[in-house]
Amino acid sequence: MRNRLTAFILIGMVAGVLTGYVANLWVGGDDATAKEVASYFHLLADIFLHLIKMIIAPLVFSTLVAGIAHMGDSAALGRIGGRALAWFIIASLISLTLGLILVNFFQPGVGLNLVRSGVDAGVSTEGLNFRDFVLHIFPTSMIGAMAENSILQIVVFSLFVGVALTAIGEKGKPIVTVIEAMVELMLQVTGYVMRVAPLAVFGALASSITVQGLGVLQTYGELVGEFYIAIFCLWGLLFLAGSLFLGKRMIKLVRYVREPILIAFSTASSEAAYPKMLEQLDRFGVPRRIYSFVLPLGYSFNLDGSMMYATFATIFIAQAYGIDLPITTQITILLVLMVTSKGIAAVPRASLVVVAATLGQFDLPVEGIAFILAVDHFMDMGRTATNVLGNAIATSVITKWEGMLEVEEPEDVPHPKAPAHTASDGRRGLELASDMVDDPRKG
Repeated sequence: MRNRLTAFILIGMVAGVLTGYVANLWVGGDDATAKEVASYFHLLADIFLHLIKMIIAPLVFSTLVAGIAHMGDSAALGRIGGRALAWFIIASLISLTLGLILVNFFQPGVGLNLVRSGVDAGVSTEGLNFRDFVLHIFPTSMIGAMAENSILQIVVFSLFVGVALTAIGEKGKPIVTVIEAMVELMLQVTGYVMRVAPLAVFGALASSITVQGLGVLQTYGELVGEFYIAIFCLWGLLFLAGSLFLGKRMIKLVRYVREPILIAFSTASSEAAYPKMLEQLDRFGVPRRIYSFVLPLGYSFNLDGSMMYATFATIFIAQAYGIDLPITTQITILLVLMVTSKGIAAVPRASLVVVAATLGQFDLPVEGIAFILAVDHFMDMGRTATNVLGNAIATSVITKWEGMLEVEEPEDVPHPKAPAHTASDGRRGLELASDMVDDPRKG
C-alpha cells in the first residue's frame, strides 16, 4: 500500500516518544532502573541495526561490482568518480562554512561561562590521523573488511573486482550473472529487514526518552533549536543546488527518499537507511550502475550534516568557555575539519571524535564535549538525516550530468524489487539488468 512504511515509521516515532515519557515518569528518577528499562526498549533498535549490518557488506559489494561490470568502460568509471568527488568537495566546503557562519550568528555558547576542569571527556581520539586513515582505506583481507563492515575497504575491493571483470570480457560473464543474482537476492532480503524499521524507530526513541526525559530538550533547547535551524538552512541550500540540475524533479526526489530520511532520523544511523535508499533511487530513475558506485563513496566522503555539526560544535564549545577565536583561526579550523572529516566513516562515535581531535589540536577544552553529550543523540538524528538527503541529491545530480536519469516509477505501482514480488518478478529484474547492458540509453 502506498506510503504504508512511512506511516508506520511516523506511528513508531510518536509511540516511542509517548512510551518513553510514561516510562520516565514510572521509574521516578531512578537512573539504574531507567537504564535497565531503556536497554530493553533499545533491544528492538539493536536487532534492526544488527540485521542492517548483516546485509550491508554483501549489498554494497554485489551492487557496486555489478554496476562497474555494466559500465564496460573504465573511462566512464573515472569520469563519474571525478564528478562525484568534485561535488563532495564543494558540498563539504558549503556545509562547513554554513555551520561556521550560523554558530557565530546565533552564539549559542555565549554566556554559559564554563570553566576548564581538565576532566577527560571520555571520547578517545586515538587512531584519528591522516596516515592511519589512508592506510585503513586499503584492505588486507576481503573477508575481514566484510566482517567489520568497513565500507571504504569494501568499495576498494569491489572496484578491483568490477574493473577486472570488465577487462576479462566474455570469461567473466558467468561471474557477472552470479553477482546479478546476488543483487536480486540481497534486495529481497532487504525488503524483509525493512519491515522491522518501525519497531526499531519505536525502540530507539523510547529508550532515549526513558533515560533523559522530555526535559532534556528544554534544558538544551537553545542549542538544539539553533542547530536544527542551521540544519534546515543546509537543507534549503541542498534543495536549491539539486533544483539547478534536476528542475521540478527535485521535489519528486524528496518525496521518493522521505522513507530513508525518516529511518536515518529516527535511528540516527545512515547504515539503516542505505538499503531503502537503493530501492528509492532505483524507483526515481537512477540506474544501478550509478547509485551502486556513487552512494557508497558518498557515505564515506559526503557527510554534509556531520561536517556542519563539526564546525557548529567546535565553535560552540569555544564560546561556552569564553574563548574568543579570531576569524583566521576559525577559517583554519574549517580547513582542518575539511580534511579530518573525511575519516569519519572509519571512526566510532565519528562526529564527536572529529570535534574532540580538532579541539585538542587548537588547545581548546576537549572536556566541553561532555556538555553536549546529553543531547548529542538528538542532534545526531538531524545530521544523519542530512547526510542521507545530501547523498541522494549528489547521486541524482551526477546521474543527470551523465545523461542517464530515467523516468521515475509511479509510487503506487509495486516495484520489481519490493518484498512481495514473486519468482517471476525476480526474473523480470534480471531481464531488466540485461536490457540495461544491451541498450545504453536505459542507463
